[in-house]
Amino acid sequence: MRGLLALVLGAWVALPAAADPCESVAFDGADFTVCRIDVARDDLRLFRADADGNPYGSFRALDRALAQRGERLGVAMNGGMYHPDRAPVGLYVEDHVEGAGIVTREGPGNFGLLPNGVFCVQQGRAAVIESRAFAADPPDCAYATQSGPMLVLGGALHPRFLEDGTSLYRRNGVGVSADGSTVYLAISDEPVNFHHFARLFRDALDVPDALFLDGNISRLYSRGDGRHDGGWPMGPILGTVEPLDGAG
Repeated sequence: MRGLLALVLGAWVALPAAADPCESVAFDGADFTVCRIDVARDDLRLFRADADGNPYGSFRALDRALAQRGERLGVAMNGGMYHPDRAPVGLYVEDHVEGAGIVTREGPGNFGLLPNGVFCVQQGRAAVIESRAFAADPPDCAYATQSGPMLVLGGALHPRFLEDGTSLYRRNGVGVSADGSTVYLAISDEPVNFHHFARLFRDALDVPDALFLDGNISRLYSRGDGRHDGGWPMGPILGTVEPLDGAG
């Protein structure tokens, strides 16, 4: 069973370490699930399609494909916005191969609500980088996905977020600790606005940079507690991979 993390005045209440990286979090009147990933220890990757170009579309299909290689999913969530054919809207890099280029122009929808950003996984560390800064000096990412808007940028909330905003959805996103060693995958377990969701990352998780991944199709997979959210077919999937026999 998932442990319960209560947040009091923005601080974590210490609990014994658990094998499951995902915990329930109560923050400012709403419930969230937060999964804590150690980038140096955990194998964090992005996936979109098989060798024939067929999108996985679901956690179950991806897990089946991994099993053929002696691997399995640990924790996963939808990893960014996508077109009707499930191709990424913006930059997408998988195993050092760029599958779609970066988009820096303003546009419609949440993706085009600048500033947006890129989540980048490198050797032993990760980062969330504003898209235009990324384009000006691209780092070498083993995996990368672009989405938007930025939730937190340099410790500040996105300037367009309103505390009393009336757009309420289940939302998911990713944040990275200041030293790049810890990735936080978070999903709201009830509808919240952007301002509330961004403050979870800034005030509760204490991350300087965080990126919105999606709203309506937000979903989480967690092998440790048996959670497997279903719904519409997904585009990119962000998740940890472990040996099929569970041995680290």
